[in-house]
Amino acid sequence: MGFREYPGRPKKLNELQEQQLKNTIAEKRPVDVGFKAKFTWTLKFIRAYTQREFDPTYTLKGVSKVLTRLGFSYTKATYTLARANEKEQEHFRKTTLPALKEQLSLGKIDHLLFEDESSIRAYMALQYNWFPKGQQRKIPTYGQHKGAKRFAAIDYATGHVVHREKEELDTGAFQRFLLDILESFKGQIVIVLDHARIHHAKMIQPFIKKYPRLQFVFLPKYSPELNPIEGLWRWLKHDVVNNVFFQKFYVIRSQVAKFMKHINATPQGTSNPLLLQV
Repeated sequence: MGFREYPGRPKKLNELQEQQLKNTIAEKRPVDVGFKAKFTWTLKFIRAYTQREFDPTYTLKGVSKVLTRLGFSYTKATYTLARANEKEQEHFRKTTLPALKEQLSLGKIDHLLFEDESSIRAYMALQYNWFPKGQQRKIPTYGQHKGAKRFAAIDYATGHVVHREKEELDTGAFQRFLLDILESFKGQIVIVLDHARIHHAKMIQPFIKKYPRLQFVFLPKYSPELNPIEGLWRWLKHDVVNNVFFQKFYVIRSQVAKFMKHINATPQGTSNPLLLQV
């Protein structure tokens, strides 16, 4: 009979063994400790590892309780870009960004914006949703990739989003969006943005010189998680596009516009959930 942990029952693993178990699960993969061609820790492999290393036999439920007590949870992995430079990211978080916020608070700059572009296709990824047991929601599609191409910039101080739909996400369209920003905001403007090719294009350089009140600050390369606009795109796709079939192209454009209008109808400043990460 497998071992289950009960309140008051002596633990089968001592502190050193528990620490070894924690370190192994957190820092290594099953294949690293002798489980051939196995790369994900499951309760089954954790039970096998625990029995092999420390002797006690657990039920799967018992393993789950031990993991919960040790501070683990059953979560989905997420992607990170392998070429990201952690030192540059840390410098941006601890030095560059605080300096920009201080300049904003002292009035040395008037607006701090975060900018990005996205192509919202007429059908996006399917996502989990509640539905009757034994059935599966089916979303019709024409299999076409039409959608809305959009530029957006969020104001750090107010949470207000400037956005424009464009036919293409190219340098000319980006330059026209910068004109929108200049028209929307007075005074000195700092725009934080990524290293997309259109942001470094040669034709943008004379534009920046022509409008000296506009300044670019670039994020570390391969660091989308540092840009709150990425949260805006995820929010939009989750609430408006995912799991939805748009029969006509203009409908998705209309729904995206309504979403943006709703965002700006109730700006929350720096308490905006999109800005909490910065």
